[in-house]
Amino acid sequence: MSEQSQLVTFQLGEELYGVNIMDVKEIVRVQDIRAIPNAPVYVEGIFNLRSEIIPIINLHKRFHIKKAFTSEEDELLSGFIIIEVDRMKLGVIIDRISRVVTVEKEAVQPPPQMLSGIGAEYIQGVVRVEEGYLIILNIRDLFNPKELQKIADLRR
Repeated sequence: MSEQSQLVTFQLGEELYGVNIMDVKEIVRVQDIRAIPNAPVYVEGIFNLRSEIIPIINLHKRFHIKKAFTSEEDELLSGFIIIEVDRMKLGVIIDRISRVVTVEKEAVQPPPQMLSGIGAEYIQGVVRVEEGYLIILNIRDLFNPKELQKIADLRR
């Protein structure tokens, strides 16, 4: 029997990314983000989601990815993916939400050495899809413990 995983896919810049559906708590439309002084450059700020303070992470800044060219229609599909890392919820800005896909484990290939700016250490694998490639992010490895602590401190 083949193993499958379900991925929430989204566009960031020119690429299509996926994260394990189990890591995604919810997807929310763009909200007002309150900037925080002295935050790491890739932390856009914080926002209040049902009285929970959620730090908002900008992977464009983190990995120097150009923002996707978006139409007005795409704007409706942009927002944040709320993920949970080490019991802390984080919002990740996405250019455009795509869909949930099921991927066969054996279809996942190791990431090529040079892949659009995001370091291979953050990538679980790559899957061929009609549109080209789907890059599977290892969401738990995007931030080291020091960075997570810094981000957690911002919520105070």
